[in-house]
Amino acid sequence: MRSGQRSGPRRVAVIGGTGWVGRHVSEAFERHGHEVLVLARGAAPWTRGLRFRALDLVAAPVRELVETLREEQVDVVVNATDGANARDGWKRTEAEFTAANVDAARRLVEAVATLPGRPRLVHIGTVHEYGPVEAGVLLHEAVEPRPANAYARTKLAGSRAVLDAAREGAVDGVVLRLANACGPHPSPASFPGMLLRLFRDAAAGGEAVVRVTGAQLDFVDVRDAADAVLRAATAADAVGRAVNIGSGVAVPVRTLVAMMVAVTGVPSDAVREDRGPATRLGGDWVRVDNRLAARLLGWRPRFSLEDSLRAMWRAGVTGSRDAPDRGGLPSR
Repeated sequence: MRSGQRSGPRRVAVIGGTGWVGRHVSEAFERHGHEVLVLARGAAPWTRGLRFRALDLVAAPVRELVETLREEQVDVVVNATDGANARDGWKRTEAEFTAANVDAARRLVEAVATLPGRPRLVHIGTVHEYGPVEAGVLLHEAVEPRPANAYARTKLAGSRAVLDAAREGAVDGVVLRLANACGPHPSPASFPGMLLRLFRDAAAGGEAVVRVTGAQLDFVDVRDAADAVLRAATAADAVGRAVNIGSGVAVPVRTLVAMMVAVTGVPSDAVREDRGPATRLGGDWVRVDNRLAARLLGWRPRFSLEDSLRAMWRAGVTGSRDAPDRGGLPSR
């Protein structure tokens, strides 16, 4: 426990809390008894049970950030914003990615550094910051980042802004680099979101034409990712560290599609492969080494990919706020 930080429920600001990951992070903190403030450009229907304040991290000056966070007396700040998202699109210019992923992160670091009580800053990055690696490589934190596109380069720069400030003692910061997310309420622009839409169409009597490649990727359930953020909010030994969060399994995309067929009950003849080129933010092989997360955060993935797809389908079909997940996130 850091000096000045209270030991009971915390006041948590989730910036970008209306996004896919941010939503689950907000709900995880609330479920564990913390007071959650969602900060985003606009409210979402599901935020009605949480406190919300409008704030655009990309546009907000440092003074506005400081005033907002100081007024709310936050103990934890989670940066769940991302330049590649459903609202703004995934095909953006390097300048747009820089504004969202780098400049905003640097202003947030500057703001948090001025706050009393040294609130914990948990910055959500991505394993795409490492860039493509050869098939078979286990992606651990000592791998030298070699980002291959504007999105990955700017995400890496944003993560480094947090890590540099933490190592200099300016902020109490942690970076979590997430693998490809999967699970309930996906962003429509993500591969799971696209898959959900196609399979809903197929279930209604249409056809799902899925672009399948030979890629093998690590998918982490978004609820497991939220649990990692929850743990990083208090993990003393994680300060100044980048920690990879993934399932530790590289799954062929074709296998994932076959799992989706089994989970949904959609007839296999209603699913057709499109073998054209696919646009992704990362390479064709991702398998995360999650041993540091186990050691520093006490975190391990709980949900299998089949669990994740089943919960995504249930939530997508019923429209429920929370898909059944075998009892929710584990207690800490």
